[in-house]
Amino acid sequence: MSLTRIFDIAGSAMSAQTTRLNTTASNLANAETVAGSAEEAYKARHPIFSAHFHDALSAGVNTAGIAESPAPAAMRYDPGHPLADAQGYVYGSNVDVVEETVNMMSASRSYQTNVQVLNTSKELMLRTLNLGKS
Repeated sequence: MSLTRIFDIAGSAMSAQTTRLNTTASNLANAETVAGSAEEAYKARHPIFSAHFHDALSAGVNTAGIAESPAPAAMRYDPGHPLADAQGYVYGSNVDVVEETVNMMSASRSYQTNVQVLNTSKELMLRTLNLGKS
């Protein structure tokens, strides 16, 4: 594998973590939304990643898609709410704020780690190039 492939691999991992951060931000932004039915309620979304390694020239992280959480919507009795159904219930999102916060911290840390991999690789390549100058 070429030494420059590390940039492609770390770059694809950073792109994946950006997707993860964006879906987490969307989930947190919609954590307190309500709807008039369970079907209309916001469902937490999570990216699905896969590693790929076809040969020495093609490796990295793919985003295979975005999946919705199968967890049920939270029912809350609030007959005065304008979105309440005939029984007086509104349906909240199924976003777990604590889980999403941990997910955000993990994605951020993974992104930072890949930035460090890129910086270290760059520094090592520069030092290697400077060996020939002496």
